[in-house]
Amino acid sequence: MITSPTPSITGVILAGGQARRMGGEDKGLVLYQQQALIRFAIDALKPQVDQLIINANRNIERYQDFSFPVISDSIDGYCGPLAGMLTAMQSVDTDYILTSPCDCPSISPQLRQRMMESLLLSSADIAVAFDGQRLQPVFSLIPCHLQDDLQAYLLQGDRKIDLWLQRHKLTLVDFSDQAETFVNFNHPEDLITSDTVLKSTVPLLGFAAFSGTGKTTLLTQLLPLLNEQNLNVAVIKHAHHKFDIDKPGKDSYELRKAGAKQMLIASSNLIALMETQAADLDDPRLSELLLRLDTKKLDLILVEGFKHEAIPKIELHRPSLKKPLLHPDDNNIIAIASDEMLDINAPIIQLDLNDNEAIIKFIKQHIKNWTA
Repeated sequence: MITSPTPSITGVILAGGQARRMGGEDKGLVLYQQQALIRFAIDALKPQVDQLIINANRNIERYQDFSFPVISDSIDGYCGPLAGMLTAMQSVDTDYILTSPCDCPSISPQLRQRMMESLLLSSADIAVAFDGQRLQPVFSLIPCHLQDDLQAYLLQGDRKIDLWLQRHKLTLVDFSDQAETFVNFNHPEDLITSDTVLKSTVPLLGFAAFSGTGKTTLLTQLLPLLNEQNLNVAVIKHAHHKFDIDKPGKDSYELRKAGAKQMLIASSNLIALMETQAADLDDPRLSELLLRLDTKKLDLILVEGFKHEAIPKIELHRPSLKKPLLHPDDNNIIAIASDEMLDINAPIIQLDLNDNEAIIKFIKQHIKNWTA
């Protein structure tokens, strides 16, 4: 049911559980990469919804510090995610709620778009995310007019979210190309192992070095050679300062400066999306940027910069620059490319920075190992 030409949506972050498998710690407030887990959900959902609320049953004041309304379950007894969904529907005046848990650090930036498009095209009651293997029911788009039905279900003593969803016409929204968006933390050890290597279905390889070492120069030499190998390659580059790819006077520039938060410009041979970031946001995380790529079309993703991310990397090193090696402090460096042979007391592959063919051979073996 659509109650307005443009359906309004409240984002609901579900943080009301007891987190028994996390040792009873409030999962939304557990630190991951020096931030509370819920901060990742907030940053992902806020740009996608008309308003945002947090469902929590403990540590209310701490959740209020994030500057969003905090609601507690209207039904006592920790009745699971359905209780949080019901309370949200009872508390907002939007057409829909879009729900997500507090413990997923890589929520898709296309969550609202895909969910709403699928719902409208299918004329279903509820949209539910599907990761290619199973439903992800806590990622749902639900019309608020179903609150009476949900309340009756809960008052009967039922708690299972899957069973309630199946009472209605569902559309399953395909996120199989972004299955990593549903990786969540249930145990304390998950917070440690998840940092080992960033998960990606497409092989990832970073190029890390101090500024001035020649990362971009090397990549511009390697890309034509990789194309000759019939490899479809994407590059993600970290910019260390404010930049703008547009120019004053261009239509896209003027429209963006006039207030467009997202500016998509397209022609027969090029599509570019420019999205304005809030001034108080931190640098984007690589996991978020990966979700923006159409990975179905890719054989390899090269990453320039992001040297602190947990991905396999080639370190570029020129002794003449008098900079220290990154390798001793980064276990994710799998090779060092230098313009001089280095005396390193460690078992690591050394590559000639000026031998592009040797680096290409190493990259092809890396792809083979990743997909093995």
